[in-house]
Amino acid sequence: MRRLFIVILNIALLLILATAAPLAKNQASPKTRRAAAARSEALPVAAVSAMSSIDPERIRAHVKFLADDLLEGRGTGQRGGDLAALYLATQFEIYGLKPAGDNGTFLQKVPMVGVTTDPHTTTFTVIPRNGQPMNLNYLDDYVATNTSQQSLSDIDADIVFVGYGIHAPEYNWDDYKGADLRGKVLLMLVNEPPSDDPRFFKGKALTYYGRWTYKYEEAARRGAVAAILVHKTDMASYGWDVVRNSWGGENSYLRVEGPQLQSAGWITLEVARKLAEASGKNLEQWMEQAKSRDFRPLPLPLKLKEHLVSKVREFTSSNVVAMLPGSDPRLKDEAVMYTAHYDHLGIRPEAPGDNIYNGADDNATGCGVLLEMARAFANAAQKPQRSLLFAAVTAEEQGLRGSEYLGKHPPIAAGKITLDLNFDDVHPWGTPEEVEVSGAERTNFYPVVQATARDFQLKIRPDPHPEAGYYYRSDHFSLARVGVPSFSVNEGQKFKGHPEEWGAQKASEYNRKHYHQPSDEYRPDMDFSADAVMARFGFALGWKAASLPQLLGWQPGDEFEAARRKSAAAAAGN
Repeated sequence: MRRLFIVILNIALLLILATAAPLAKNQASPKTRRAAAARSEALPVAAVSAMSSIDPERIRAHVKFLADDLLEGRGTGQRGGDLAALYLATQFEIYGLKPAGDNGTFLQKVPMVGVTTDPHTTTFTVIPRNGQPMNLNYLDDYVATNTSQQSLSDIDADIVFVGYGIHAPEYNWDDYKGADLRGKVLLMLVNEPPSDDPRFFKGKALTYYGRWTYKYEEAARRGAVAAILVHKTDMASYGWDVVRNSWGGENSYLRVEGPQLQSAGWITLEVARKLAEASGKNLEQWMEQAKSRDFRPLPLPLKLKEHLVSKVREFTSSNVVAMLPGSDPRLKDEAVMYTAHYDHLGIRPEAPGDNIYNGADDNATGCGVLLEMARAFANAAQKPQRSLLFAAVTAEEQGLRGSEYLGKHPPIAAGKITLDLNFDDVHPWGTPEEVEVSGAERTNFYPVVQATARDFQLKIRPDPHPEAGYYYRSDHFSLARVGVPSFSVNEGQKFKGHPEEWGAQKASEYNRKHYHQPSDEYRPDMDFSADAVMARFGFALGWKAASLPQLLGWQPGDEFEAARRKSAAAAAGN
């Protein structure tokens, strides 16, 4: 199989090189280079020259290949995902970067377990104390996976409604009130208590407490046997089709550590209404009660009887990690990191019609940006003072698993990584006039980000949907959890030649029709100007961070400040 990979990859590289050969005429014009220089007075001439060489057509070439049907949606643990990793590693090697993976290679092996629910033999039945059993249909009514990574789980347990399922002492919030929930099935709402007060769950901005990953983790810590989230589109920020597409195939996990649920799942809003009615209540009453600090867990007159059958396999995926050594003898042991995930949802052989989830926007674009920045840095006549790390991570779509592993096993100590800049879903929609850097304001690097945005004539756009909790949904979050100041870089909604409403409509259409759908495909009419601008902006930020006299940190009181202190102390002790 590896020989086949090599043959295919060689063909791909020839195509990429053939595409790239005439790119010189498409690179930045002298006028563009002069404008770049005017925008980047803080950068040395060599950096400006390298940054100006970033070419949207090179990014296009990478996206076109990575989103091709040949790569079968770049599924984690699937042939296409492995081929994508090999392609990325080969590009890094061509650029002359140093391997930063395992044993002198570009690949950091990530041990994983794949769990696929068998829809034919799995059963999920809710039994009211009074009334007829409700047999739910997999994918139409519910999804569930066994996070304990066992092939068979039989559950026969009482259901308890626990509101939002949150224990947050800093906000004086506890949905559990000390209840003994060992062996129970916990029914809970997605998201978190609504708020306009930035001192209470950060107002409209979703915190990690609202994410499904936290809720499953907390349920497992409480000794529950299963947890069920109620899906509501506005509260989840995506429709049921995203849930079923994301959970309907193999779910991948790092090998099990600590307590885990035998069943972690979702039910539709309609099913939740039926459960409430079977309990003599209505769902709106439950949701209203859950908004109060006085809420206490509600034992329901319902049992879950679930026979969960799973195909379980162990496999190894890979993060692809490269390094450009720094030029300063004192600072080269520290680094700026760039990340982008290369995985998507893969291929679903059992699905009719187009069953390849190509993931052109999500996230072949981020990989194209990552590769083009790496090429530009590698070709720069002068190198940054600190080292640079380029990491294309696996299993983001499975719950940020690859970046989680990278954060726990970084190529250099997390306390010596000054910044992570992440690129995810950088839409090729033309020249941007805005940039989104949500989370940057939480770091002491933000004044530099603001100044650089002004230099690039980009308006910083606040997160248009803070309630969606995007900060906790991409790979920078995994680095933040180990203390590294981290955020994603992306375009906003205002594009040159279009009103702001045009960008908002494009974003809405993408989320409704293409996000986590087979239709997220490469198209020749894509305009990668946005991706090139974001790559240049990220290049400038990274160079500046690599040149600062001190390592970066979080603003005082930030939730990740303690992790930064811990990682810094660990790095100092080594």
